[in-house]
Amino acid sequence: MDMRGSDLSKFMKDILRAPILLLLMALLAAATPLRAQREHDSFRWIDFHSPKDQDTVVWVTRSLEAEKWTAIREIGVLYDAALVVTTLRAAPEAPANADTFSVWSVSLTNHMITPLFKGVNLRWLDWMQFADGAPQEAGALYDDCYECAATTYFTAFHYDLAQHQWAARWMYGGQAAPIWRTNVPDGVALTQVYAGLAEPNGRELLGAWTHFDYGKQKPAEDYVYVYTLDPASRLERTQLLEGKQADAMKQRLCTAQGVASGLARGQDSPLCQQIVRPRAERKPNTTPPANNHGQSAPPGARRPTP
Repeated sequence: MDMRGSDLSKFMKDILRAPILLLLMALLAAATPLRAQREHDSFRWIDFHSPKDQDTVVWVTRSLEAEKWTAIREIGVLYDAALVVTTLRAAPEAPANADTFSVWSVSLTNHMITPLFKGVNLRWLDWMQFADGAPQEAGALYDDCYECAATTYFTAFHYDLAQHQWAARWMYGGQAAPIWRTNVPDGVALTQVYAGLAEPNGRELLGAWTHFDYGKQKPAEDYVYVYTLDPASRLERTQLLEGKQADAMKQRLCTAQGVASGLARGQDSPLCQQIVRPRAERKPNTTPPANNHGQSAPPGARRPTP
C-alpha cells in the first residue's frame, strides 16, 4: 500500500486515537450503573395533561378498571412498573380530605396489579437512602382513618428488581411502621417523638420514642424503635433499643440534629425539653447552721469536759 507523507501521518493519528475513544466509551459505560443507583434520577411522575404520557395513563386505567376507585391521583414510573395512587370518595358531597387512597404497583408489560396498602391523608416526603449503595426511596406518611383516633404510619417505596414491581417498607398486618397515635388509654399520659436522622456515612434511619406515664399506678414504660435496612440483604429491620442505646437515641430524637427530609415531630414536648435543657449546677450552701459554735472534733475523739 503506497501512502504519501501526509496520508501516513493521518493514518497513524487515527490508530492512536482509537484506544482513547475505546477508553472513553468504557468509562461512560461504567458510569451509567452508578447513576442508576439514584433511583429518583430515572423515576418520574406522569403528567396527566401531557400528550406523550397518555399511553401510560390509558394503560394504568385499563389495568385498574376492575377495581373500586373514584380517581387516579398519581402515577410514578420506573423501568417497567408504575407506582399508582387511586382515591375513593364515599359521596360526591364528601370533603376531599376524607378520601380513602390505595397504592398499587402496576406492571407496564402485562397489566398485572399488586395492591400495597390503603389509608387516608397520604403525605409524600423527600427521597431517602437507607443502605450504602442502595437506590434512594420515596418516603411517605399516612393515617389509617379520618375523623377518628388515627394512627400515623411511615413507609418508603422502592422498586423490587427481582419481582419487577413496587413495594412498601416495614409492612406488617396491612400497615407500615406506626410512629404516632392519638388513641390514649384513660389514666395514661403519652409522649411521642420521632425523626428521620442522617448518619455520618450518608445513610438515613427513622427513630421513634413512645413514653407511657401511668402516674402512681405503675412505673413508666419507654419504647424506642429504629427502622433501618440490613446493610447486606437490604431487607427491613425493626429494632427495639434498650439501655444506653435507647438513651442515646432519645437524645438524638429530642435534639433533632441531622434531621432528614424534614421528618420530625414531638421535640417540643416537656419530656424532650427536660432532656435537651442543660441541668442547672447545684451551688454549695455556705451558710453555717444555727447551732454552730465553731467547735469540731474528728470521729471518735473525746470532747473536752467544759
